[in-house]
Amino acid sequence: MSAAPPLPVPKRRRLFRRGPWEAAATAAIAIGIVMLMQPVSLTLYSWSFVTILAGTVGFIIVSHFPD
Repeated sequence: MSAAPPLPVPKRRRLFRRGPWEAAATAAIAIGIVMLMQPVSLTLYSWSFVTILAGTVGFIIVSHFPD
């Protein structure tokens, strides 16, 4: 018996792939760490925790997306 050909993936499902979103969440975490460690701007330092938290929450959500 031959297997059925794979069905085309809808564009909506392609939008929710894990790889690019994990990279974006990791980049947000890295940007937040850089903002935390820079000695120049108090505003960047103030927003660093929010940026790290958003990246972490985003990573947790994205980790449930399909490969």
